[in-house]
Amino acid sequence: MLQNAYRIGLAIAALFAASGAATGAAAADKAHLQLDWIPTGEHAAYFAGWQKGMWEKHGIEITMARGYGSGDTIAKLAGGAADFGVADIAAVFTGRQRTQTPVKAISAVYTHSPHSLFVLKKSGIAEFKGLEGKKIGITPGNSHKLYFPNVAARAGTDPEKIVWVNTDASAMAAMLITGRIDAAPFYSIHHYYQNKAAVRAGEEIAVLPFEKTGFTIYAASLVATDEMIANKPDLTKRFLAGAWDSFKWAKDNQKEACELHVKKNPEVDVDDCMGSLKATMGFVFNDHSEKTGFGRFDPERLKYTWEVVAASQDMPKDWDYAQAVDTSLLP
Repeated sequence: MLQNAYRIGLAIAALFAASGAATGAAAADKAHLQLDWIPTGEHAAYFAGWQKGMWEKHGIEITMARGYGSGDTIAKLAGGAADFGVADIAAVFTGRQRTQTPVKAISAVYTHSPHSLFVLKKSGIAEFKGLEGKKIGITPGNSHKLYFPNVAARAGTDPEKIVWVNTDASAMAAMLITGRIDAAPFYSIHHYYQNKAAVRAGEEIAVLPFEKTGFTIYAASLVATDEMIANKPDLTKRFLAGAWDSFKWAKDNQKEACELHVKKNPEVDVDDCMGSLKATMGFVFNDHSEKTGFGRFDPERLKYTWEVVAASQDMPKDWDYAQAVDTSLLP
């Protein structure tokens, strides 16, 4: 009789244990992250975080895909093709103000813009002042041209006297290196590998960052739809935790992060990745982010960012830009 009771007890215990194991092994939530551009070292933190299990430890099975510009990222989120995205906050403002696209910035990533002009060192061009009459390459809709009047005003340059040369993005660097244009618009993050190509041709590229004139606006951000934020706040919160774990780990482990990045993106050289990732970290981890808290927006800089974007794209300055931002779910 006692033996039977003992066996029954063991069976019940095993049943509870099995039940507990099943609970602990609950399937992770799936989430798809849409990036904003081709996967250079700028995106190494995301790809490395994916392989290091940074989202997995928060109960998320992450997938991600290369991007085709911030506007495309926002369109994909709004259409349900992705759960989270990386997009310039200017595109978030524009989509929401002009077409009521229900997407918000849920975390700042770049605390200031990497917009810059690349010039050849031998040109002697070392500042924005005095660019009148110079030929600057540009592609249709390029934000460098939209923001340039603000930068020119700060530098004391007449933007009306710039000679803009329309070209294809893939030809821009070659045109600069061969001297067919005097300056080319690039994110400063991409200097390393563009300069490597220039050095092979016997030239060297110098960078003129827009921020040096005081042009400090927010840029890349993590984004989600209004529906995701309202209906799945826990998933959104865990996604953000995984993203910031990825960035913090990549900052301290840049070589390993790039080796993991290249595993997923073999077309990228490790040294190119290292050059871009090192530059990227300066836009993420700096005095500003220390002061505001990682991912959070400073109210004054956010207001200035909106004013610059509104002026450059002819949008009403009095529109409530705060509706395009929600950082309440940051860890």
